[in-house]
Amino acid sequence: MAVVPPPKRHPYDQWSPDARALDLVGDKWTLLIVRDLLAGPRRFVQLQHILPGISTEQLRSRLNRMVADGLLTRQRFREVPPRVEYSLTDRARELAPVIGALSRWGYDWAWSAPREGEAIDVGAVFRSSVGLLESTPPGVSGTVEMRVDEAAYAMTIDGHRVDLREEAATEAKATVSGSQSAWLSALGPDADRSGLEISGDTRLADALLDGVGAQARRAANAA
Repeated sequence: MAVVPPPKRHPYDQWSPDARALDLVGDKWTLLIVRDLLAGPRRFVQLQHILPGISTEQLRSRLNRMVADGLLTRQRFREVPPRVEYSLTDRARELAPVIGALSRWGYDWAWSAPREGEAIDVGAVFRSSVGLLESTPPGVSGTVEMRVDEAAYAMTIDGHRVDLREEAATEAKATVSGSQSAWLSALGPDADRSGLEISGDTRLADALLDGVGAQARRAANAA
């Protein structure tokens, strides 16, 4: 039997579409869970690993609530030990441009080099940029493999649809690689890409880097 989460403690109780939306996604961690599932299904322990600061009980509560609200699906596999994966529903996938808009606002008004004590996960920046990249210029399409030390990410732009996979891409048109420190410089407010190595389709790689970093926002603001 499915676990039914308790009622929300602080609903907005207001008849307006934004308040209704915030009733579903306004809780702490909810949008970050959506962001991290934009790269595909994850298990509970995987979400714990990439969401530093969330307690086991908080994560369990959020996932139960999001399943009940139709934002996530929970799939149980007949394995030993048992495996459970969480995936976004189509309803939740449509939040990608909302997360992208939040990222754009963050680049404009809140971006800086990492603060002391902040968890650093370049993959989180990639995941938050899926919605940003869905507004790339016409004619930009293909897969770019991004390598951060030993980790690999495959970002595919196809029209106004963007897919991110946390794995190597054999079909990549371009590859962008660098150490974590090089990516921090490239994604930070100075947008210094000198430490990155780019091979293949440089136009596609540049379009992706403009989408996942502050460079395009800084150039637009200076125009």
